[in-house]
Amino acid sequence: MDFKSLSDEQILTELTQRVKQRRLNLNITQEELSKRAGVHVQTIKNFESGKTTTLFTFIQILRAFGDLDALSSFLPDPGISPIALLKLKGKERERASRSAKNKKGDSSW
Repeated sequence: MDFKSLSDEQILTELTQRVKQRRLNLNITQEELSKRAGVHVQTIKNFESGKTTTLFTFIQILRAFGDLDALSSFLPDPGISPIALLKLKGKERERASRSAKNKKGDSSW
């Protein structure tokens, strides 16, 4: 599916329908999913009907499905940014130098 051509509302509808279809494929009722997710059954009904919900609810549903790993493919770890890498390199330890007194060859002997 080409999400770029869809409106935000259409994407929301597609997402909620996929969650509903996943629930049905797992042969789980809305009541069972609500118990597993730790939310009220009305929250599941609202989510599946595309009513305003929270990202927190979506995460709870994914956890109840055992599908939290899907988030990794959805938003892969970007790793360290080049700017942050440069900043870290600036904090690398430098070799300690001898004190100025010892550099000149001064000794107390």
